[in-house]
Amino acid sequence: MKFVSTRGQAPILGFDDVVLTGLASDGGLYVPESLPTISEGTLRQWQSLHYDELAIEVMWPFVEGSLTRETFEVMVKDAYSSFRHPAIAPLKQISPDTWLLELFHGPTLAFKDFALQLLGRLLDHFLEERGERGIVMGATSGDTGSAAIEGSRHSDHLDLVILHPYQRISEVQRRQMTTVLSDNVHNIALKGNFDDCQAIVKASFLDQTFVSPNRLLAVNSINLARIMAQTVYYIYSGLRLGALDRQIAYSVPSANFGDVFGGYIAKQMGFPIAHFTIATNANDALVRGLRGDLSRKSLEKTLSPSMDIVVSSNFERLLFDLHGRDGNKLSQVMNEFQSGAVKLEDPIIAKAKTLFSAHAVDDERTCETIARIYRDTGELIDPHTATGVDALQVTPNETIKVVLATAHPSKFAEAVEKAGFDEVPLPADMTDLFLREERYTIVENDLNDVQAFVRSVMR
Repeated sequence: MKFVSTRGQAPILGFDDVVLTGLASDGGLYVPESLPTISEGTLRQWQSLHYDELAIEVMWPFVEGSLTRETFEVMVKDAYSSFRHPAIAPLKQISPDTWLLELFHGPTLAFKDFALQLLGRLLDHFLEERGERGIVMGATSGDTGSAAIEGSRHSDHLDLVILHPYQRISEVQRRQMTTVLSDNVHNIALKGNFDDCQAIVKASFLDQTFVSPNRLLAVNSINLARIMAQTVYYIYSGLRLGALDRQIAYSVPSANFGDVFGGYIAKQMGFPIAHFTIATNANDALVRGLRGDLSRKSLEKTLSPSMDIVVSSNFERLLFDLHGRDGNKLSQVMNEFQSGAVKLEDPIIAKAKTLFSAHAVDDERTCETIARIYRDTGELIDPHTATGVDALQVTPNETIKVVLATAHPSKFAEAVEKAGFDEVPLPADMTDLFLREERYTIVENDLNDVQAFVRSVMR
């Protein structure tokens, strides 16, 4: 499989180069040049596979040619060996037609573990093959950072610099990152919001001379390996719920569009998904985007901080397809967006709405949903998952519904307490989290200051 940039001017790359490149040189995002089609017969054969076995089958066409099948199988099995539940991604029924897909049983209690446990191993492998050293530079709104650190902290070929917005993530999220005291792990608390963090990371990737002779590596969802790995749990859950014989729709808490784009890839490969509902908080960029309004508004701090984003980076990948995969056309759209608001053409909006709907949920409604689901089912959900549950009201009624439960409620004590509950205990192996030593550096919202910090920790 080869990969092309959404903006049409960057080199066509193989999988190993895409993983090591992250953001394309023209400012675009890499996507597959073409996707394999999975037949119904093959899908029926996959129905009995364990999660890691299915992951190997789904992802192999992406990586073939960049590493051996045996090496890849070892990586995948190792990546998911630390998950706390034997099913890896278990399903839990909460109503006659609705299920939670629990994606929080990995080492950092969030869905990001599915991709980043594997990505860390891929990066280390490709760097070792080339005799290189890399610097992972990433921005996090809460969960990506800890998952990236956990996936790469034992690497011999990687240093990690993770930017999080100062005082804008939960304490558990922060401590999961800042209490990892490995020599190759460095945390920046940026005096800004997530979009400021993301902008600095993107600017750094476009001009990497400040880290020469090392290279920057991406762990945000701009790295296509993230999307590839997230495709698997849609197929896994769908097969277990009979997607080959009945219609299934997914409700996905998603602000940066990466998680839902994984499901979109699964559908493009032939897996039958009837509809996607995108759930957001008050930062409703995707709700407006699906109406054709590409514009920015001020960021609001909410009880679901992992979705406190006003620029949805991965939406560009969908727009590429909606514009007929015309990189030049999309480049014009994105350049206009950088300069101000953009109104998408009606045919583009109509195409998007055939597959996607979107729903914004405020903090009050989020807390009400947490309380209601506990009252009705005995399940305590996190605030991001609660937005996905509330968004079911705009999901087609004639389908089986799957809500992606993206994080463990213990990571978001403020929201859970405001919903009327005591703080949720952390898993047994994390009960000392609040006693562990922290290490992070507060940095001004300035590209030069951040890059100076990165240079200071390079090895």
